[in-house]
Amino acid sequence: MSEAQFRRTEAERHWLRPPSPQSGSVPAVGYTFRPRSSTNRKGKFFINFSPAVSNQAAKAIRDKVRSWKLPQRSDKAIEDLSRMFNPIIRGWIQYYGRYYRSALYPTMRELDRDLVLWAKQKYKKLRRHLRRATHWIARISRRAPELFAHWQMGTRRGSLMGAV
Repeated sequence: MSEAQFRRTEAERHWLRPPSPQSGSVPAVGYTFRPRSSTNRKGKFFINFSPAVSNQAAKAIRDKVRSWKLPQRSDKAIEDLSRMFNPIIRGWIQYYGRYYRSALYPTMRELDRDLVLWAKQKYKKLRRHLRRATHWIARISRRAPELFAHWQMGTRRGSLMGAV
């Protein structure tokens, strides 16, 4: 068997291989299908094989948010940041949040953390106070949830980082 034939058959084997049994998930375009809890029409919980954002897609979203370098944009107001990035965030929520929206919550918390770092750079009073900046962003998210699309997803808008 030649090397080219070996490579082709190895590639074919890769695509024909079933998903690994330890993960229990099937990857799709940006989604991962795996057993998740769902509710039926009567409100009873059951296990369903449903899609949610894949780990690779969530990592790509986090990388994209990191590439925006929000903390270095202290010359911009929060409304300007909203105008610049809200269409992209809304598209992610509409695409990846279609079936299992709560799987996006940790990724969107990363965006909120970057907004907190932006606020620390922009406002002198928040400069060395992570918790104060976190509460400041949380107050804005409660007061004006229309600024960013992920603030309208229904997440708890108290302390964004978990530390109170």
